[in-house]
Amino acid sequence: MGIARGVVITALFGGVLFMLIPIYVPRPSFIPGFAPPPDMWPRAVSILGMVLGLLLLGLTFSKKTEAIADPDAADAIRGDTPLGTMLGRFFIAVLAFVLFFAVVRLLGFMVASILMMMAMLILTGYWRQKWVALIVAVSLPLLLYLFFSNALNTRFPAGSLFRALGF
Repeated sequence: MGIARGVVITALFGGVLFMLIPIYVPRPSFIPGFAPPPDMWPRAVSILGMVLGLLLLGLTFSKKTEAIADPDAADAIRGDTPLGTMLGRFFIAVLAFVLFFAVVRLLGFMVASILMMMAMLILTGYWRQKWVALIVAVSLPLLLYLFFSNALNTRFPAGSLFRALGF
């Protein structure tokens, strides 16, 4: 199973890198010379995905990984949680991602990211320590927003509701 996953992951990211991202992306005149080109991040993520796929493929052939692999490992990881509950959580997570895209247009990136982080923390069970989870759910999107908006000069959607209110 690890071989198939490694090959699929490597092929997926390789296809994105070699077929979807154009070979030459012109640099717009408004981007300063010291800034990275527009295709840098898609290329970096694609290369990283290919490396991780190859790493999974290599680890599959490792003797240590083979010794660790156990047919009952999935049951040990899942614990006593029924499969139906796990599938329900998966579909709720997919629904949360779909709602995230809808909420970004209405409330903006910052509020949507905080709500998404809270939903993911609830789904993974880390909401038991409410104060820690709340701090993480608010501070992580805020720090990412500040880094990308200030250091990389990347603008995120403000949201139509906040624009209508004058923010």
